[in-house]
Amino acid sequence: MAKEIILYNLKESVSEAEYQQYCEEKKGPLIKSLPSCIDFTLVRITGAQKGESPYAYVGIVDVTSIEDWKRDAASEPFQNFLKEWIPKVKDFHILMGTEVYRG
Repeated sequence: MAKEIILYNLKESVSEAEYQQYCEEKKGPLIKSLPSCIDFTLVRITGAQKGESPYAYVGIVDVTSIEDWKRDAASEPFQNFLKEWIPKVKDFHILMGTEVYRG
């Protein structure tokens, strides 16, 4: 299965409670409504076994294909979402890949 993995931190001006509400009301429903989205999971990192994680959030989107996801990411609803989301975050890094094993 194809995936997009987003690693990021919140800007200092955005509280975790505010961001959680935003995700529940807007971000999650929008991403899950995109035709290429199979599933979406957002994880807040609360610890690491060695050192500290450079990222506080990890978003994992299971998609039908990377090509389908790119098409949805270019859509007007997603572009409008980005205009809201980008001012809330910093240090984001986006990875794409395919699942090697699922237990």
